[in-house]
Amino acid sequence: MKPILRVVMLACLLSAVGLNAATETNAVWKAGAAAVKITPEHSMWMAGFASRTNSSQGVAQDLFAKALAVEDAAGARLVIVTYDLIGVPRTLRQALAKRCGEAYQLAPESLLLNASHTHSGPEFRLNGANSDDGDVARQQEAEAYGRQLEDKTFQLIGDALKQLAPARLDYLHARCGFAMNRRRPTARGFTNAPNPDGPVDHDVPVLRVTSPDGKQLRALLFGYSCHNTTLSFYKFCGDYAGYAQEYLQAAHPETVALFMQGCGGDQNPYPRRTPDFVQHHGRALADAVETALDTVPRPLAGPLRAAFSEVALDYAPLPPREDLQKLLDSKNKYERGHAKWLLNQMDQGKVPANYPCPVQVVRFGNDLVLVAIGGEVVVDYALRLKKELAGPAVWVAGYSNDVFAYIPSRRVLEEGGYEAGGAMIYSRTHPGPWAPSLEERIVSKIHELAGF
Repeated sequence: MKPILRVVMLACLLSAVGLNAATETNAVWKAGAAAVKITPEHSMWMAGFASRTNSSQGVAQDLFAKALAVEDAAGARLVIVTYDLIGVPRTLRQALAKRCGEAYQLAPESLLLNASHTHSGPEFRLNGANSDDGDVARQQEAEAYGRQLEDKTFQLIGDALKQLAPARLDYLHARCGFAMNRRRPTARGFTNAPNPDGPVDHDVPVLRVTSPDGKQLRALLFGYSCHNTTLSFYKFCGDYAGYAQEYLQAAHPETVALFMQGCGGDQNPYPRRTPDFVQHHGRALADAVETALDTVPRPLAGPLRAAFSEVALDYAPLPPREDLQKLLDSKNKYERGHAKWLLNQMDQGKVPANYPCPVQVVRFGNDLVLVAIGGEVVVDYALRLKKELAGPAVWVAGYSNDVFAYIPSRRVLEEGGYEAGGAMIYSRTHPGPWAPSLEERIVSKIHELAGF
């Protein structure tokens, strides 16, 4: 045999072996996906913007809950549920973890709930946080929607698990540029306005689910770190994330596209406020996902490992009582309401010392680490964790399992402003800003869970 022919045959053999190895590596997975419409059937009060004065007035785009279930060769499973909603109440996560454990034998650490944080969805917070205006009917309506959402999600998870079938999983990523830091420094402190010099994370991570041979695209889970708040009107809509999912599913009709919100607590989509802009941003994000699909994939191998815990975040010391009493005369009704609630809590000795922030870490073998943090997490966490969890690809999501308040970094907390503690006046759960220890506590717990 001639030397050149021997080299060609050897190259072909190695290529075939490599292809078979890749196929066998990804054959360890099973995956299934499902979706359900969660658009309210009638007009409801909308969540997100305190300036709204009436309930919804129609539907610009249907809202969905979607689930992606994956299982490795040893039977370890993970279900990721995404919502076109403002957040995930703690009570919803707890109820679903219990029901899914009993019915589907799904471990609590194997369930991840993430909200896109659209401000064009219904109000459904179940803890009475927004009912201090005395509108009992509004609260009952929100609670009824919450009960329906729990039942629909429980069925959705079961449907995704029923769809489990041999699959290939690949991680890819690209970039998208419409997010911008929204904390602009001024002489009077930080204001909510475009800040082109502030930190951002333009990464668009993608988990691609295909048939084992890679020919049939079944699901696309993708993320971005940006407030899902292009719009502020009175129609239900998934905002840019909803349109991105819609465009991807139109381009790939057999595919379920799921959006997972990242660390967008201090990021806004710009420009904003019109339907043209929201569709433009949705198209830009969908195009970024399509671009990622053309890059070199990182095939994911098992085993699948997941861990879930909670971190006690301490509150900063309370202001003097006399300062709170002065706020009872404030022209801002939310400031007045929070001061009244806090004084009442102080009188009853019920002021909480801390709040349990959920933290979840999922490892896909040595190829991908997925981190999910509760609350409205600022971008500093994603940038830091991508550096510190070096090695495999790192995907960091906020708005997961319990969206209870803003989670500032130490830097943002020291700078002050809305995300640092100003937003707490809208809460009847949190007495005030967080203590400076919060960032280190969260990051330390993530490192602990990532090591398993």
